[in-house]
Amino acid sequence: MCCHITENWRGKPLVSRAVIVNRIGNTKTRPGLTIKAALDERLSPTGLRISAEALAAVRIKRDKLHGDWNYTILPRV
Repeated sequence: MCCHITENWRGKPLVSRAVIVNRIGNTKTRPGLTIKAALDERLSPTGLRISAEALAAVRIKRDKLHGDWNYTILPRV
């Protein structure tokens, strides 16, 4: 998905949040993927810590090529 978004805004100035959200939201692929985007201006809490147990419970399937970068997060059982 990111490669299609990047291709969509290539060479176009990203001068505001509205322009960025608009470019993301107008991204489409030939097979029919469409992306919806909206700006969320709510404040997010900072300094949150995830416990080792919670992180260990995340189901991650690592790809053979650069598994630290390329992976799939699987749904909970």
